[in-house]
Amino acid sequence: MSNDSFHHAKLVFIGGGNMARSLIGGLIQRGHRADAIQVVEPNEPLRDALQNDFGIHCSADNQNVRNDADCILLAVKPQVMRSVCEGLRDKIGKAMLLSVAAGITTRQIRDWSGTATVIRCMPNTPALIGVGASGLFADASVSDTQRALASHLLEAVGIARWIDDESRMDIVTALSGSGPAYVFYLVEAMSSAATQLGLDADTARDLAIQTCLGAARMLSESGEPAEELRRRVTSPGGTTQAAIESLQADHFAPIVATAINAATERGKTLSAAAGG
Repeated sequence: MSNDSFHHAKLVFIGGGNMARSLIGGLIQRGHRADAIQVVEPNEPLRDALQNDFGIHCSADNQNVRNDADCILLAVKPQVMRSVCEGLRDKIGKAMLLSVAAGITTRQIRDWSGTATVIRCMPNTPALIGVGASGLFADASVSDTQRALASHLLEAVGIARWIDDESRMDIVTALSGSGPAYVFYLVEAMSSAATQLGLDADTARDLAIQTCLGAARMLSESGEPAEELRRRVTSPGGTTQAAIESLQADHFAPIVATAINAATERGKTLSAAAGG
């Protein structure tokens, strides 16, 4: 399957929530055929919105799922993944399964669905605006063409990076999957601190947001390590050094490490709770 033919790949989304919407929007913007996309979503308002916005076919259940799909994307919560997979057992055909559910392993999906061709991915919410970050893991039966199709799907809404060891997908979940919330929390804290010192709330918010945006773009576009950019802006005896030393004294890096570890462990818990 060539890059051009990826735009004709037959896709079925199980679940029509925010992640499915972002992927569908990104794919269609990049030239994917709307008539090659089907969504199964029991919520009628979500179905209507997807049909009206993108011109794709939507259905309330999987009774009419196309049997010639190239990829079935499982965009549902971990808690319902088992029942969804079991309901698809006789409908998968030659399709690969692409799961975005945190914590659910490829082995569990294989056992529940009866297919051996599974890719697990973890996108994040900035995919909604085309700047997502996704990690992917493929089981041994996935072909090079199927891997390329999965990359095509996720790169429609940002960057995609392959992970060789599935056990590390829980780290991806903790880092980039949950990571936007950490940035939101940082902006919240920065804005609040500046407001308490006397800056008006709107100005504090705007400056905090733009500062995080600008810093992220500098990291992305310069290619320089974060440590080096931090060193350059931290003048000896200056205001930035005072702030960094305060963060270090309060164990900022270990606090972040503890948070990412907590999210990683939660991902493992989700897998165990799902059974199978």
